[in-house]
Amino acid sequence: MAASDWPELALAEAQETMDALHLWTQIVGKVRLELEPMVNQWWQVPLYVSARGLTTSLMHSGGHGLEMEFDFVAHRLEVRSTEGATRHVVLGPGSVADFYAATMAALAELGADVRIYPRPVEMAEDVPFTDDTTPRPYDARAVHRFWLALVQSERVMRLFRARFQGKVSPVHFFWGAGDLAVTRFSGRTAPRHRSGVPNCPDWVQQMAYSHEVSSCGYWPGGSDEGTFYAYAYPEPAGFADRPVDPDAASYDRRLGEFVLPYAEVRKAADPDATLLSFFQSTYEAAADLAGWDRAALEMGQAPSLGDVPATG
Repeated sequence: MAASDWPELALAEAQETMDALHLWTQIVGKVRLELEPMVNQWWQVPLYVSARGLTTSLMHSGGHGLEMEFDFVAHRLEVRSTEGATRHVVLGPGSVADFYAATMAALAELGADVRIYPRPVEMAEDVPFTDDTTPRPYDARAVHRFWLALVQSERVMRLFRARFQGKVSPVHFFWGAGDLAVTRFSGRTAPRHRSGVPNCPDWVQQMAYSHEVSSCGYWPGGSDEGTFYAYAYPEPAGFADRPVDPDAASYDRRLGEFVLPYAEVRKAADPDATLLSFFQSTYEAAADLAGWDRAALEMGQAPSLGDVPATG
């Protein structure tokens, strides 16, 4: 894809909007947490990038199906049931308390009996949603462009994911920290995670990091346009000092991660190749230093579609 396909972002200028959006995704994500059965590493809780924004995908409430989708084109939260009924909540200026009340009312009107933990998690402040009554702005243009950046990032992350045949997560949006991520697993168990995430029980992170991982993703923080990141758990000796691509990438010792500003990818002559080189080189640093069985875990060269004989 051309550099022009990667939108320029101004997330720092729209910080109040992004903070509100983060809390809204937590409310919707908690609905999915309550309705869906537990899956390893909490894979039942994330949202997914869609053709309109972010979706829960299909959930189940009793004998009925339910989907919730942030539509960042029409700027509405769409709530749909398999019975054909729909409700929506307008995305616009207002308080988190108002959004929470409207969302829970929409679910009730569709017959979904859902009760969520009504406070933020993985955030320094955990004001209950019902008490967060401060009016917040809504910059629709900034949200739309953020979603377009997720679309491009998700596409490249899927290409990177396809290179691995071991256990690997979907490309999914974790609403706790508000980041888009994909994670590869070596197949070995990991030491007990020390956790320490704000307003999040230690056992949550311990379940998430029960096995050795190399993870990468995009986070709308760390720089004016957000940051691509990559880390390993447990971090092998020498990881922080390993040379990685591109030259603009560096190891942030405070975060314990390699980081690459989104703007460096967007401005590159070949953004896709630049981002893939970051994901690949940081994965190789983790896998080589930790002694992963790369020959067994990685995909060989897949045939092109033109090499596959037609059927039917």
